[in-house]
Amino acid sequence: MWLPSVIISLFFIPNALDKILNSNQMDKIVTNSTIMISTGIFLLIATGLFLYNKTILLGTTLLALYMTFIVFIHMYKGKPYEVAILIVMATILASYMRKPKIFHQRQEL
Repeated sequence: MWLPSVIISLFFIPNALDKILNSNQMDKIVTNSTIMISTGIFLLIATGLFLYNKTILLGTTLLALYMTFIVFIHMYKGKPYEVAILIVMATILASYMRKPKIFHQRQEL
């Protein structure tokens, strides 16, 4: 049950650390190091929320929105974006596998 979440986290955590430690990358769409560091911190917080059971929905939402934004950037730059779409889907699937009840709509009678 936890394996997909751990694998997703192993993608996001190094990505976040790279943005924090190598914030002066010039080949990115945003070259401002403050924005890159902020994005790295955002990713670390969102991954923590994703891994904590009580905030899994918020963490999943933040990570999926971030990666959806990355998909649009890759489409804009003409880069392959299929892997980024798969990461969005895998993030949602990993969350669903851990807590399927939060994705079901509650019906009131």
